[in-house]
Amino acid sequence: MKLASAASALLVALASSSARSSADAFSVAPTAFVPSRSSSRSVAAPRSSRLPNNNTPTRCRSSALSMGYSVGVVGATGAVGKEIVGCLEKSDLDVSSLRIFGSSRSAGSTRKTGWDKFAEVEVELFDVDKARECDVVFLAVSGDFALEHAEKIAEGDDGAVVIDNSSAFRYNPKVPLVVPEINAETTKTSKLIANPNCTTAIALMALWPLHKLFGLTKVIVSTYQAASGAGQPGMDELWDQTKAVVNGEKDVADHEIFAHPLPFNVIPHIDKFQENGYTKEEMKVTWETRKICGLPDDFPVSCTAVRIPTSRAHSESIVVETEKPIDLAAAREALAAAPGVKLVDDTTAEKYPMPLTATGQYDVEVGRLRRSEVFGDNGLEFFVSGDQLLRGAALNAVLVAEAMDKNGALKEKALA
Repeated sequence: MKLASAASALLVALASSSARSSADAFSVAPTAFVPSRSSSRSVAAPRSSRLPNNNTPTRCRSSALSMGYSVGVVGATGAVGKEIVGCLEKSDLDVSSLRIFGSSRSAGSTRKTGWDKFAEVEVELFDVDKARECDVVFLAVSGDFALEHAEKIAEGDDGAVVIDNSSAFRYNPKVPLVVPEINAETTKTSKLIANPNCTTAIALMALWPLHKLFGLTKVIVSTYQAASGAGQPGMDELWDQTKAVVNGEKDVADHEIFAHPLPFNVIPHIDKFQENGYTKEEMKVTWETRKICGLPDDFPVSCTAVRIPTSRAHSESIVVETEKPIDLAAAREALAAAPGVKLVDDTTAEKYPMPLTATGQYDVEVGRLRRSEVFGDNGLEFFVSGDQLLRGAALNAVLVAEAMDKNGALKEKALA
């Protein structure tokens, strides 16, 4: 009975999380992108009003001539693709047409978008030439698909800007890997842009403002990653198998998506193990942090990635060593002022980052700030939670497009 009671509580938490749902030290990037969001949106948005007005980019195109962008989404029926469509609706990006591309199985069907402007969109059979007609194309598909098609969609003056959510091009030195608040200016160098791994993107929202204040010399990350990191199939497996155990159908859950049963368990294994003993997921945090922030190849970043039985939103425990001694009050002030960050750090009121409160939110929650007992005065430990389908994937991709709109890298073909 105790197990059933605990399991029922877990199901309630999962249901609540699902209901809320619908990357010397760092080198400073030339210009940070400041996203603008309306506070009237149903999904919480970054508070760009905190930043000085002279840091806010202006649009490069003439609104008098603008007809809006033709936007394509490939993979719009998946977990990330659905969120991209939702983020586009809330974005400041001027979208004149929304095209959804799919396989032969979904072509000809219609998809409800939740928009007033594009309430239902007919799915088109994916074709490179059709995708090239768009101004910008978001890829929420596999790395193999991206490797086969992304460069073809983007090539030439008449190609589309491609923002790829897979890992296919993240480590290609010719392809920018972008978190807009850090390195938006790199989007001017290529029409093909890589979106970072979700864990990296969430961590960097907190790491970047701390670097600018104290200078980071070492970073150690331990992750607590939700089932949604494996997409909709991962969330379905967690939900279905939890119910099976709760209902007494099984003593131990079945598993297909994850290496081991996830309900009532944690799994210290995400992606393939590498020769150095780390998994690829863990090395992504190392490789991508270095690339996004312009760090040397030997900059020390270490990660342990763990899958946990929550539906959505990743959490991370982060320990840093810094060049300058840590001032906790200054650290809190810097994080509170950072775009895309929500400071949740009041332990007396039991307020701190959690997946339950981070789910469905644009901001990454940061809290539990404290002096490190390992690194002493030059060390800081903290905890973050962020919706990896949003900040770690869809939202970051849409903010990349907004940054390119504002810095002139994205243009309407009709005006080119």
